[in-house]
Amino acid sequence: MEIKRDRYLKKIISFMWDGQVKVITGIRRCGKSYLLFKLFKSYLLEEGVAEDHILSFELDLAKDIRYRNPLELASHVRGIIEHSTEQYYLFVDEIQMSDEVPNPYNPDGRKITFYDALNDLRSLSNLDIYVTGSNSKMLSSDILTQFRGRSDEIRVHPLSFVEYYSVVGGDKQEAFDDFAFYGGMPFILSRPTDASKMAYLKSLFSEVYFKDIVERKKIKREDVLSSILDLLCSSVGSLTNPTKVADSINTMQKRSGENVVALNTVKSYMDYLADSFLFTECKRWDVKGKSYFDYPNKYYCEDIGLRNARIGFRQQEMTHIMENIVFNELMIRECSVDIGIVYSNEKNTKGRVVPVAREIDFIANSGDRKTYIQSAYALGSEDKEITENKPFLLTGDSFPKIIVRHDIRKRWYDDNGILNVGIIDFLLDDTLV
Repeated sequence: MEIKRDRYLKKIISFMWDGQVKVITGIRRCGKSYLLFKLFKSYLLEEGVAEDHILSFELDLAKDIRYRNPLELASHVRGIIEHSTEQYYLFVDEIQMSDEVPNPYNPDGRKITFYDALNDLRSLSNLDIYVTGSNSKMLSSDILTQFRGRSDEIRVHPLSFVEYYSVVGGDKQEAFDDFAFYGGMPFILSRPTDASKMAYLKSLFSEVYFKDIVERKKIKREDVLSSILDLLCSSVGSLTNPTKVADSINTMQKRSGENVVALNTVKSYMDYLADSFLFTECKRWDVKGKSYFDYPNKYYCEDIGLRNARIGFRQQEMTHIMENIVFNELMIRECSVDIGIVYSNEKNTKGRVVPVAREIDFIANSGDRKTYIQSAYALGSEDKEITENKPFLLTGDSFPKIIVRHDIRKRWYDDNGILNVGIIDFLLDDTLV
């Protein structure tokens, strides 16, 4: 079974031979290695590149354990190509498995790392370098930080609905229902039963992501990290911040005195979850004031199936699930995404006119293009329709405005020029944003 990931493949191809290290980032098990070693390698072979000119190293395998020594890796690659005029490609998978070794010329000095090796190899004009990696020793975001200014990032996400549907086919509504339940982790497509899919997703959290963070960050309060995960998964699409999360944990678990969970601990743990690509923070933006709010913000899970698995496949409220799916789709389309805040002057209970904040689910920016988006499961009444439309009308501008809905199939524009489009239609048409 081959899964087409054309968006990422085209991006890799666009970066070829630009003198930078190509760093493929993303949550573990989302398909980074498959993209590099299967799809991109196949492209190179089809373009006539000789297979022995693609130097591949998988540092998590015993066959390449020797090359965990960065000096061995650099020496081996140089020995093959530095006296050649032909072009070569270097693929290194699980680059973080590389060891730190003493400098043979200065044993007491700074140790040699894979950053040194790859930066050295980057100077070879006939070598194009590609790396992937993320585990408990070194998450992909750390790798990118080390190569800042000398690297291109290809950020890989779990399958979009377009990619998912290209494999499963059949009735689109049934496919979307499964996608909204199990999400887009690629290995899901090879699981034969519902039970095996659920078990796989649960194991990713418990055996991969959770352990990675605990081991890498030397987490002392695993119970607190677990509680934060549960809260964030339960509240996707809801405003929160570290203070609210800490207060919720302390209240629910009846913590007091020395047992109170410290705010700094919660903030650090939430940062770790974002750094491992499990969650993305979405900030609120004052549309007319042109400024960000400090807090609260929203957190969305990188994959809705992982979110569902973490909470035991309960809380299947489509309103929040849809919102998370729409957010993830906008991230896949490489948009910069904010929550929009606009104000209307309304009378309070005392008859005074006061400014009332109204929320636009997403402001998606792509280059010089801006689109306002509301995610709505259904607009079954006139009041609900007014509620969803009102923030759009308060922006005072003419940027495109879209309501993504679960209760319609055909798209249409209302009298205010607002596009109403079904969720499946929106996910399958990337020209809308």
